[in-house]
This record gives sequence, structure tokens and C-alpha cells, in this order.
Amino acid sequence: MDDLELARVSGLVVLAPLRVEALALRLGGARVVRAGMGRGARGALGDVVAVAGVAGAVDPSLVPGHAVVATELRDANGVVRRLAGTSSLARSLRRRGLRVVTGPVFTADRILGPAERAKLHADGIVAVDMESARLAPRDGRPFAVVRTIVDTAETRLLHPRTLVAGARALLALRRVAAGLEEWAAAAGPRRVLLASPRSFCAGVERAIEIVERAIEQRGAPIYVRKQIVHNVHVVGDLERRGAVFVEELDEVPDGATVVFSAHGVSPQVKSEARRRGLDVIDATCPLVNKVHAEARNFARAGKTIVLVGHEGHEEVEGTTGEAPEAIRLVEHVEDVASLEIDDPDQVAYLTQTTLAVDDTNVVVEELRRRFPALVGPRSDDICYATQNRQVALRAVAREADLVLVVGSENSSNSKRLVEVAEREGTPGRLIDDEGDLDPAWLRGCETIALTAGASAPEELVQRVIDELGGLGSVTVENRTVGQESIRFNLPKEVSG
Repeated sequence: MDDLELARVSGLVVLAPLRVEALALRLGGARVVRAGMGRGARGALGDVVAVAGVAGAVDPSLVPGHAVVATELRDANGVVRRLAGTSSLARSLRRRGLRVVTGPVFTADRILGPAERAKLHADGIVAVDMESARLAPRDGRPFAVVRTIVDTAETRLLHPRTLVAGARALLALRRVAAGLEEWAAAAGPRRVLLASPRSFCAGVERAIEIVERAIEQRGAPIYVRKQIVHNVHVVGDLERRGAVFVEELDEVPDGATVVFSAHGVSPQVKSEARRRGLDVIDATCPLVNKVHAEARNFARAGKTIVLVGHEGHEEVEGTTGEAPEAIRLVEHVEDVASLEIDDPDQVAYLTQTTLAVDDTNVVVEELRRRFPALVGPRSDDICYATQNRQVALRAVAREADLVLVVGSENSSNSKRLVEVAEREGTPGRLIDDEGDLDPAWLRGCETIALTAGASAPEELVQRVIDELGGLGSVTVENRTVGQESIRFNLPKEVSG
């Protein structure tokens, strides 16, 4: 229909300014109301509203056919509306093969030329149209803007190539329709159960502060062997400040400062650093150092040490380096049967600090069954923070339709939280940030449990909540099962 309807309808309504845009979206399966070029909305709105159509590029990297998902709408008077929920929409569009960029969209009152667009680009604008800010509903309903690029930042709209570019933009717009429908199907009010403790532990906070202080006191660059903690956001932030992450010491210049990561290193790595004359700052978590000391003690006592952990993990490599001839690694309970140990009466066990408590207990019990004289550490090797986060999540997981764990793929403790959720019978998803949220996961989920691994910043949790808020009202319930007050001292190299 050509005019905006005043009646409110359920589900998604897409507002398209031009007849040809409306046709492309309808061919893609969307319910479309034609808004008219340059017009504002009079009230044709569904429970979920989107504006979709073509736009001009402001960002020079955009070409015809690119899709722009607006993060905010601006006009000549400033910011009209900030849009949440855009990351999950962008993910849905990318899954359909679209090249997607997110960023601010400017609504102009006329077609802008290259020089005017260049000024907008300097202010961070990525695309320009003539309707979106005017069509935005004024209440809190889920709302999105998707524009496909028809002309580049340097090309005027009436350029001879516009016809071909327009065809590309409209073909892309047709594919946008399905992504909008998937995104809209995930909309609705939600309850978020926020598990606590979550996010940074004392060892992670200490390691990050060590790198920050080293940069401040010694100046950039500061070299860090391996990721200081297993989180892409933390690593990226420190890189921007002047940290250089390397895999091995041969990548560190002679005489430079190098920080050992929180996961610890073997004695061989420490010896190599001394031989090279490197300025070493050890950020190994004190709880990992405890495991290293236990490994040395058991080895001196003539024990064969069964280390429960994940092959290839940096913490396991560092612990194994303390007594390589004495240590045998097992990952799963099934591995216990194949252990070859000369003296079954002289067996000890240790564990990686970031394992799932339940799984580790199963392996240790099988070790005790096979080796009745088995001895272990005086206190549990699995760190307090890992255990606390698992207990906190277990307390809420069964109430939820979905568990979201904020953490990176190489974070062992974060992955174990997903396993905890699934043992409680609730689907769990590991996400680095709100950009990993898939609207297909959210459809039909009214209650979501949310936590973060010990190496994930707390700010990412709030960004996930904000993203969910873009899909409907969110009620957050904090569920705390305990408090953490532990703080570890900094090494003398940076404590002054």
C-alpha cells in the first residue's frame, strides 16, 4: 500500500520510501508500507518497525550492494536516535551473504554531493538518506534501519553507472527482507538472570595491571609472550596501548622487556629469557604458580604425576615443563585406562586451574579407583574464581531458556561454563561480545541466563544486555551466590 497506515499491527512492518524499494522488499517476503521519499511517519507501525531502502555512501570503502545497518540516526540538528539490537541484525544479514557495515546514518533534506559527504565522513557517518530519522517511531518498540548502497561517496547519484548500481542495491535489498524477518522474530520482552560472581578474577586483573604499568613505566613497546589472558578484547586494548604479543621469545629483541602471561611458563622459557638478557616481568597467576610448586615437590618425591588438563593449553605446557619426565597428561576419564605407570603405588595428580569441577572430579575418582595409593595437592587446584563462576551459573541455568557466556573461544574457563549450562539441561552459547548474538538463538527465549568467564571484561556483559534491549524490554535480575575479595600483589618489577 502506498500510504502509511495508522492502525498498529502485530509483527514486523517495514517502511520503504520508494515504490521500487517496497517492491524489492515484498519480493523478499517482507510486509511493507510505502512511506514516500523524504516523508515522515504518521503512525503506520507494527510491534517491530524497520526502515529499509537504498542510500548514498559516505564511507569511501562502501560500494553499490553493501548493506548498512544504522547504529544511530543523525540529521542537521544532531543525534535523533541511537539504535540497539543492531549487531544481531547485522549477523543475520551476513549469514545471507550480504556485505554489512554498521555505523551512523545521516538523514539529509536533499541529495548531497561528494564534498558534503566528505565532511560527514569526518564526523563518522557511513551513509546518507532522506527519510530514516523522520520515520523513526518515538516510543521504545524494536526499531532498525537497513540501507543498501546505490552510489559511492565520490559518485553523484545521476552518474551513468547509477542504473547498474541501483540494480545491485535492489537485489541486496531483497535479501535484506529475510534477515529483517529473522531479527524481528527474536523481538520481545525478556528476563535476564545475571549470574555473580562473573567476569575478571584477581589473577586476570593482576596480569592486565602488570602490562599496563610496564607500558606506563618503561614505555612502548612492551612484549608479551602469548596472550596475557585469553580474551580478544583485552588483548586488542593492550595492543592499542603499546603491547606487542608474540608466540615465542625469539620474536623479542635482545634487551627488551617481556611479560610472561597469566598462564605461566616452563623453566626452559625462563632460562632462555635469562640467557638472552631480557627484562622479564612474570605475570603468572599465583594459583598457577602453586600448581608448578606442587609438580616440583611431587617429582622430587619420586611420584609419577597425572596432570588433568587440555593438551596444548599454555598452562598445561608450563606445568609439564616443571617435571617433563614425571608428568602424564589425561584430558578425559577414558584416558585413565591407557595410562602406563611403572609404580602404581607412587602416583600423584594435579589439575589445570580452569577446568569444570564436575568433570575433573569424575577423572580423579577414576584415578583413585585405578591407583588406590593416589595422592593429590593439599588444596584443590581448580581456582576459586573458576569454581565460583560455575556455582553461580548452575544456580540459575535451569530457570533459563538459554545461557549466554561472554568469553573468547580460547578461554578454557569460559568454555567450561558453557558445559556447565548444558549439563543443567539448558542450551549454552559462547560469545565474544554482542556481535556474536544470533537472533535465531533468541527466538522463543523469554529468560536468558548471562555470565562471563574470568578473562572477560564486565563492560561486555552490559553491551550484551543493551543489545538484547534493542529487541524489547529487558528486566535484569542479579543473582549472587558469593563475594570475591581476593587481590594478589604485583611483582616488584612494577609495584613501585
